[in-house]
Amino acid sequence: MVVWLVAAGVDAGEPSDGVVCKTGKDRVEILVQGRPFAVYVFSDKKIKRPYFTAVKAPGGQQVTRHHPPRPGVDSTDHDTMHPGIHLAFGDLGGSDFWRNRGQVVHDGFVKSPSSGPREGGFTVRNTYRSGTRVICQEVCRHRVMLRPHGILLTYESQFSSSASGFFFGDQEEMGLGVRVDRELRVKGGRGAIINSEGRKNEKNVWGRPALWCGYSGIKKGRHIGLALMPDPANFRKSWFHARDYGFLVANPFGRRAFTRGKPSRVDVARGKVFRLNFGVLVHGTPAGEPVDLEKAYADFLSVIGAR
Repeated sequence: MVVWLVAAGVDAGEPSDGVVCKTGKDRVEILVQGRPFAVYVFSDKKIKRPYFTAVKAPGGQQVTRHHPPRPGVDSTDHDTMHPGIHLAFGDLGGSDFWRNRGQVVHDGFVKSPSSGPREGGFTVRNTYRSGTRVICQEVCRHRVMLRPHGILLTYESQFSSSASGFFFGDQEEMGLGVRVDRELRVKGGRGAIINSEGRKNEKNVWGRPALWCGYSGIKKGRHIGLALMPDPANFRKSWFHARDYGFLVANPFGRRAFTRGKPSRVDVARGKVFRLNFGVLVHGTPAGEPVDLEKAYADFLSVIGAR
């Protein structure tokens, strides 16, 4: 799977310290051009899967919901399920990794975190466990790249098992999700949801397939937000689980959940590799100059080599 986080609005004249990845006991802190960009947490007692949190726009404004939610400030629902940006599955091999009933174990770095003037990154190995049962392994390569439109974070994942076959089930709660900051919400904030078909907000976006879907709004005089961009080379087009309270998921698995059609079951045979590609655009521009998401999507396709 490839996830690209693109933070638009980086000024060419700003001092550049490149991309810096700092490794801690349970996390990797990512700085871009000397500013905090995101934190990748790979070990958490309450949230039993890796996630990105504290994701910020180029100007430093918080884009994802504060984690943990601030009492009396942020909504506190789903606090252990919506920490920021996450890949999770409500039904993988019959186990629920979305609601922390299964555990994604960080088995170490295949490639240690590295830094550089234009790119940094790391590769991790994860094991999906349900009790004592191992369902599959995942190798995830993360790259953080300085690009003309901003910052790109890749999330290249390969799922496999040498012991037995496994499957991905059919639920709303499957795929790449994000919980946005309170000020960017449609309900209770100054935000909006829009997809590539021109549809707007939960009523018109939920359950619809699209090339991309964005969640953004005005905060501190800036137009900031993000957009989820599934790779068209994925096994299936994604539907979008969009909520006005600040949640968005790109989900290629939930055929029955969204269309009431035939249930989807994606089987992966023993020894075979299953791949997914996604993109996330994180942007920050002057309030009157919103990012052109069509152009951003075209840039994403050019970077991943889509035809």
